[in-house]
Amino acid sequence: MKRSTILHDVPIAFIGAGAMGEAMIGGLLRHKLVEPSAITAADRHPDRLNEVGDLFHVQTTQDNRIAARKARIVVLSVKPQVLTAVYADLKGVLRPKTLVVSIVAGARIVSIAAGLGHKAIVRTMPNTPAQVGEGMTVWTATDAVSDGQREQAGAILGALGKQIYVQDEGFLDKATAVSGSGPAFVFLLMEALIDAAVHLGWSRADARQMVIQTVKGSAIFAERSSVHPAEMRNLVTSPGGTSADAIYQLEKGGFRTVLSKAVLAAYQRSVALGAPNEDKAAPSAPRPKRKTTRTPRARWR
Repeated sequence: MKRSTILHDVPIAFIGAGAMGEAMIGGLLRHKLVEPSAITAADRHPDRLNEVGDLFHVQTTQDNRIAARKARIVVLSVKPQVLTAVYADLKGVLRPKTLVVSIVAGARIVSIAAGLGHKAIVRTMPNTPAQVGEGMTVWTATDAVSDGQREQAGAILGALGKQIYVQDEGFLDKATAVSGSGPAFVFLLMEALIDAAVHLGWSRADARQMVIQTVKGSAIFAERSSVHPAEMRNLVTSPGGTSADAIYQLEKGGFRTVLSKAVLAAYQRSVALGAPNEDKAAPSAPRPKRKTTRTPRARWR
């Protein structure tokens, strides 16, 4: 594979070397976007750094500042609960033209910008399949991110699978509900199908293999087809057949409605989790006291 020049000789620092950080490093190297020597992974856990260093032969450090100082792209790949500590480490360290790419769930651009004292920020919403190079990432960028940096961000995120750029940051909460939470919906469907197959008499191992291959094959079939999923479903739903009876029960049980409500609930939760801390901390208005008539409790002796 020919090496890409978009990220050639661009030092990249990963602040956080967990599962997603490892997936991004692996994707970049697998697609030959950068050399291992251009990547520095920072993490507070030395055992994790040893694993990543041995696996990819990249530079490692426990000091976030050391990793960020020499980087032109800094990837925030930590858990949300340690982000405040990362802000304290990196504020004042980043150069003005350094590109910050955040994959931190729920961290809004305004919070990242304030925490780092920085303007060139890309915020992303990847999903779990990114860990195997089959992810779906939705992302946006601030006005301070140049066209060249947007190309670099797209290349980095493309190493995780597919990626979509949006101008409105609000779509990241919507992506959280669909592609972010979507794998959980698919896994739940797979779990239910496996249990149903076991109920019919299949061994759990055989049921698992059948269901995984059915879901995988259906996804690949849909990807390669140009027709709407409804038309594809009609192709395997013969009038009066087994699929027709099964789908009738799904529709009768409110399958579409329940799924739509699940997506809406995930979206609303994402919006609430990303709300500014000051809004969360604001005291609620006192509730008016209601006069109630209480029935005296009987006294037991």
